[in-house]
Amino acid sequence: QVQLVESGGGLVQAGGSLRLSCAASGRTFTINHMRWFHQAPGKEREFVAIIRWSGDTDYRDSVKGRFTISRDGAKDTVYLQMNSLKPEDTAMYYCTTYVNGVEYWGQGTQVTVFS
Repeated sequence: QVQLVESGGGLVQAGGSLRLSCAASGRTFTINHMRWFHQAPGKEREFVAIIRWSGDTDYRDSVKGRFTISRDGAKDTVYLQMNSLKPEDTAMYYCTTYVNGVEYWGQGTQVTVFS
């Protein structure tokens, strides 16, 4: 079992920054990657970024150059640094991983960007 808890969301003006955190607990030694998704009201949940424990990262095109995913292994925490935020980044942000075919999600953290 793995538990994920996101934090760091909030209300920010366009052009500002936020850093989201995803803290993992439980059988964290079984995790080898973490993804961030977001979901805006009335829209489907969308992939934002992934980090693999090998160090590889990938991003959706709309956040490349603005968002950075990283991890602190000692703290079992993955971060999403979001810079140059835009109103269209407004969404609930979730971290997720899967282990042995079981997918785990956090409860989400809300990001609201106003112009």
